[in-house]
Amino acid sequence: MAETGTQTISPLRGAHMEAELVSQPDCWERAAQVARDAAVLPNGGLRVAAVGCGTSWFMAQSYAALREAAGHGPTDAFAASEAPVAARDYDVVVLITRSGTTTEVLELAAELRGRVRTVGIVGDTSSPFPDAVDGLVALPFADETSVVQTRFATSALSALRASVGHDVAASVADARRALAADLPTELLDAEQITLLGRGWTTGLAHEAALKMREASQSWTEAYPAMEYRHGPISIAAPGRVVWSFGPTPDGLVGDVAATGAHFEMSDADPLAELVRAQRVALARARARGLDPDRPRNLTRSVILG
Repeated sequence: MAETGTQTISPLRGAHMEAELVSQPDCWERAAQVARDAAVLPNGGLRVAAVGCGTSWFMAQSYAALREAAGHGPTDAFAASEAPVAARDYDVVVLITRSGTTTEVLELAAELRGRVRTVGIVGDTSSPFPDAVDGLVALPFADETSVVQTRFATSALSALRASVGHDVAASVADARRALAADLPTELLDAEQITLLGRGWTTGLAHEAALKMREASQSWTEAYPAMEYRHGPISIAAPGRVVWSFGPTPDGLVGDVAATGAHFEMSDADPLAELVRAQRVALARARARGLDPDRPRNLTRSVILG
């Protein structure tokens, strides 16, 4: 709390998250350039694993799908705690961590040292992580104060997209529009939200659902879009939302409409659509009196001791 004369002023809840999420278009442009200049991310033809925890794991999933779809070679994604990379024949392991202090990621980097080439993507360059990997993509301009991640994750993915030949200009332009657009009341007021993706956008759907849970304690679920009709559609109902990132399977819009749920989709770049989801998460948090900069039971980094 700050005091001005006799008036006490409360800081806006989620102020850091808001400032960080609106900075994303500029961060994405810088991250793509950093990736090109560093020239350490895997070339085509190599067998690659991408690893992270939480949000970083979802970015690893998106990267793995993008890299394979671009024809650059077999690419797998793992949560750091479950990664069998030491027992498999990978040429490069890409490790993603905002803080550079996440226990599982540092332990895996140490396990791979001298055995498999590692490339790290990090926000906090003063952490132990840069010295733990063979190559580094440093994104200190995308580091964050808020516990709930926004710009580091999307900047890391923008760097990875650039490494497989994507031009980030379209996603940057769409993100600027997503930041300026009004948010539909159906998204702000929904009792429940299910996020869907296909291919590389499945990771984005999982990340959008996580943002809603972390920031606003909302009931959210996420699935590959083609899996949605294999059970999860049973919870669709009036007052609830199904939100698709990227192309929608044939017939799904009609099937959701029949349940009475609201169907949300956009032609924008899916990474820009994630920005819109972050804005919804922030708005829902504020409406509930929650602070996504300090979410319940969470810290900026998970350090096990």
